[in-house]
Amino acid sequence: MFSMTFEELNGDYSQERMDTVAKALEEVLTSALPQGCITVGVYEAAKSLNVDSDNVVLCILATDEDDVKDVALQIHFTLIQAFCCENDINILRVNSTRRLAEILGGGGGGGKLSGAEPLDLHCVLVTSPHPASWKDPALGKLNRFCRESRCMDQWIPIINLPER
Repeated sequence: MFSMTFEELNGDYSQERMDTVAKALEEVLTSALPQGCITVGVYEAAKSLNVDSDNVVLCILATDEDDVKDVALQIHFTLIQAFCCENDINILRVNSTRRLAEILGGGGGGGKLSGAEPLDLHCVLVTSPHPASWKDPALGKLNRFCRESRCMDQWIPIINLPER
């Protein structure tokens, strides 16, 4: 079991704390990428969740301001969120697909990894080929943050990724 301080239970989400969580997210993504533990795209994520949800350690849903009006995308998000909640997979929402593309090495223009077609960065899954073997301190921070958020009835916390 885990214990939480009064400040954690009280929702101490200061800017410093949110910056720490955003940095931890960036660390998790950059360490998972070379290991081949990243699945990108709404449809690819749905397929991966259906086939091997036990190895998914984190689901990231990203939207830009324009995406809020995309009804089809919001329906996909709702279904992915429901599946993740049902299977105890932590979910984070982030505010910028462009910044997510930069973190994943695709630069800011269109989100391309290694010169291919533009990627659908609205959904990113982080998987672990061997859950017991991948002990990442940054992933531990994110897991703690998600657990604390759920304790405060914020089931899908939103992270603002800082611009670089």
